[in-house]
Amino acid sequence: MNAPADKDGKPALVVIGNGMAGMRTVEELLKLAPDLYDITVFGAEPHGNYNRIMLSPVLAGDKSIADIMLNTREWYAQNGITLHAGDPVEHIDRRRRVVRSRSGVEVQYDRLLLATGSTPFIIPVPGHELPGVIAFRDIQDVDAMLEAARTHRHAIVIGGGLLGLEAANGLMRQGMEVTVVHVTDTLMNQQLDKPAAELLKKALEAKGLRFLLNANTAEIVGPDRVSAVRFKDGSEIPADLVVMTAGVRPNIALAKSAGLHCERAIIVDDTLQTYDPRIYAVGECVQHRKATFGLVAPIWDQARVCGAHLAGAGHRRYVQQATATKLKVTGVDLYSAGDFIGAEDTEDLVLRDPRRGIYKRLVLRGSRLVGAVLYGDVKDGPWYFDLIQSGRDISAFRRELPFGQAMCQKAA
Repeated sequence: MNAPADKDGKPALVVIGNGMAGMRTVEELLKLAPDLYDITVFGAEPHGNYNRIMLSPVLAGDKSIADIMLNTREWYAQNGITLHAGDPVEHIDRRRRVVRSRSGVEVQYDRLLLATGSTPFIIPVPGHELPGVIAFRDIQDVDAMLEAARTHRHAIVIGGGLLGLEAANGLMRQGMEVTVVHVTDTLMNQQLDKPAAELLKKALEAKGLRFLLNANTAEIVGPDRVSAVRFKDGSEIPADLVVMTAGVRPNIALAKSAGLHCERAIIVDDTLQTYDPRIYAVGECVQHRKATFGLVAPIWDQARVCGAHLAGAGHRRYVQQATATKLKVTGVDLYSAGDFIGAEDTEDLVLRDPRRGIYKRLVLRGSRLVGAVLYGDVKDGPWYFDLIQSGRDISAFRRELPFGQAMCQKAA
């Protein structure tokens, strides 16, 4: 039996998750079929949809919360969307096709979109629940960091990836003394090789950040509030604030409790449909052909495909693409793509110009470019990425390759 259609005869679409992935999907749907559904959105945070990627500039004092809003409450009203902000869904009844929120709101659905994102991984060491230990994930976390910076001095950031370095830079800009603690010997080891990471470390140390690499956190110390971090070798550093940026986990608790098929994340097919044909999922909470996702580019692709299927224009399929990472970490330009670590059957072309702060490493397999790391000068990044993608033979301009597209075109 079909669920009763909504009051005006339209089918009901319920979206669980008011973040970037869910709302981008709704925007794609509205472009194709603006009046197809009665749409209800539930979000855990008490705001409209904002650009989570821009939280770092808010922390650093370069932007305000208003600057990073993507969809204000007025936007939801203008598009006839009912928004329940600050009221997350806690139960999905798939048999009755009803969701229930924390405050007890029940809404029936004909189609359901899960966009529950991910949750920060808090390292479960003794003391991780002390006041002053936080993640860096949402507006509330940024408010807590700004408050701590007003009244405290020593901050430790656990995790030397992009998010950790952004948090460290922001806290330093707010006047705190910041130490970044990282478990391996290479900062941003997902995006950079060792020499590029070493250059980045030196550049950030020159700005005033401190680093502790190969460090294993054993305990967060303090009776009532964090006062220090102790490491496995017995050493410790004073800390009034500890920010955990040691990765995220897909947020699948709700999907699992509803009996949807999950592995590391919610399993979806090429149309972003779950094993329940009425339920779709997008973003950091999904697993597609064994992969999970954290970058914006693949999530925008998912939103496009899912929006089309919800609109009934179901000819699109989501295809995973290789992605390049272009980053600006506290004023330093970085770019990496492909297999930039290399293997026994690859060779490296390396260009170093320490005075200008430039480093390029290009990884070749035979006469094909398979990976690239660029530091300081990234303008040729998209061109290198195109060579990696196309598998083009680079023999004709192999010698000129590190000097970029313009030189290679002359040589070829």
